[in-house]
Amino acid sequence: MSGQSEFACELGLYVHVPFCARRCEFCAFYEREPRRADIARYMDGVLRELHSLRQHRRVKTVFWGGGTPGILLPADMERLGSAVLDVCGGMPQEWTVEMTPLSMRPERLRTLKAMGVNRISMGVQSFDSRILEALGRMHSREQVYGAIKAARDAGFDNLNIDMMFALPGQSFEQWEADLNEAIEARPEHISTYCLTFEEDTPLWHRLTSGQTQKRSDEDEALFYEKTWEILDKAGLWQYEVANFARPGRECLHNLNTWRMHEWLGAGPSASSQFGMKRWTNTPSLDAWLEGVNCGVPARVDEVDLDDEMLATDALVFGLRMIQGVDMPELRTRFPKHDWDAFDALTVGLCAEGLAQREEPFLKLTPKGRLLTDQIGLSIMELGS
Repeated sequence: MSGQSEFACELGLYVHVPFCARRCEFCAFYEREPRRADIARYMDGVLRELHSLRQHRRVKTVFWGGGTPGILLPADMERLGSAVLDVCGGMPQEWTVEMTPLSMRPERLRTLKAMGVNRISMGVQSFDSRILEALGRMHSREQVYGAIKAARDAGFDNLNIDMMFALPGQSFEQWEADLNEAIEARPEHISTYCLTFEEDTPLWHRLTSGQTQKRSDEDEALFYEKTWEILDKAGLWQYEVANFARPGRECLHNLNTWRMHEWLGAGPSASSQFGMKRWTNTPSLDAWLEGVNCGVPARVDEVDLDDEMLATDALVFGLRMIQGVDMPELRTRFPKHDWDAFDALTVGLCAEGLAQREEPFLKLTPKGRLLTDQIGLSIMELGS
């Protein structure tokens, strides 16, 4: 038998906290208003689900996403953290919690630090008040700086900030100013996201009704190139198309995911990949709770994995990394994959200047990185 089971894959744990004070205009994640009764129900359910996920393996990375995990009260954080440590079988190497600037209050940060959390990821998106208002963000520029100071005062020395570009009406000069402010804040990691119009979000409805417009592909490419240039000069190494870090501060949890190892997910809409299966918990607090309470998990999109699927995903996501993919390692790990078809595609990508070989790696060139999604689609079509 081939695939994951023969290899000592690293194991991650993702916990989805689905509560958010306000939905951002661009957000398509499952979330709920933070009513105390619903939070109490969620806490009981997620503790029960985490207990059921306990494996006889150490968990290397933990990531609390949302929603806004930082919206939980310190007492809830402690209960959730205790359950997470039980699942992990000890302290994980990396433990990230997503926060908003407004949720980064000293008592919450002290609680997280005392639990063993060692990485904070803060959704900033922009330092420009007009852009923040258009995105539906509730914080101000001043509150971002206050949140960063609070994190540093609490002892956190691994901080990521999320930034967003190619927004309607955003100029290149505005984006450059945003990036420079982000650099001056001296985080260890910056994630930069090109705005996408997710279906059924407020921003999507404004697009389809003609109230706003999507940036052209040419504009988006210029935003990408400007981002890479500015952050490289600032000493932040681009290790993935959208992610930049100071040496040794890459996000280990995301690296585990991009390399198609294994992870377990807890909470409504959380996804898992484990034991040659992949599934997603139902995006409904009530349906998820009913499944947890009766011992029959409510899942959607549950599939059995094989070499074709895992190898394809490892290539699609692995080529997003600047280092590229270790081809001999992938061929050994997934021997039943149709490597001849992929080799033929690779010849074309290299001939067009979109990819190059630096043994043992295959990697995209800067020109290829601008076409990451299209190249990924071509790889997926090989197996269809």
